[in-house]
Amino acid sequence: MSAAKASRRSLIGAAGLALTASGAAQAKGPDAAPSSAEATIRRFYGLWRQPDWAPFDAIMADSFTFSSPHGDDHIDKAAFKTRCWETQKDFTRALEIERLFAKGDDAFVQYLGHTANGKTFRNVEFVEVRAGKIASVTCYFGGADSFPSAVSAQS
Repeated sequence: MSAAKASRRSLIGAAGLALTASGAAQAKGPDAAPSSAEATIRRFYGLWRQPDWAPFDAIMADSFTFSSPHGDDHIDKAAFKTRCWETQKDFTRALEIERLFAKGDDAFVQYLGHTANGKTFRNVEFVEVRAGKIASVTCYFGGADSFPSAVSAQS
C-alpha cells in the first residue's frame, strides 16, 4: 500500500500489529497488576463520568498537549479545557476503555463513549504519561460529527 493510499484506519491497525509484535500487547493474567502508566490512563478516562475539572487538572502535566484532526495541534491544557472539555462534558456520560495497548509510559487506547442521552461513539487515542501524569493525548476520530455533542444530536 502506498503512503498516499494509506488510511487512518489501516495506519492505526498497523500500529496495533506493531505493538503486538513488539510484545507490548501481551495478555496479562487475571492477577497481573496494571503498570503505573496504565493505571494513570485508566483514571484519566474514568474522570469523564463527572463534570469536575479539578481532577483533570491534577492528573494532567502542566506541559500537557492535545492534538486531533479537528485542528488541534498540540494545544495546551488551558485550550484543551476550553475547546474540548467544556464543550463536551455535558454530553459525555462515560468513556469505556475497550482496548489498551501499553508499552512503558505510552499507550494506544480505544474507547466507546457514551453520551448523556444514551448514544455512543468510538475513538482511538495515543497517550503519553510522564512522571505519573498525562503528558499528551493525540486523538484519532472521524471528524466533528463523532463528537459527543454531535452524536447526541443525531436522530
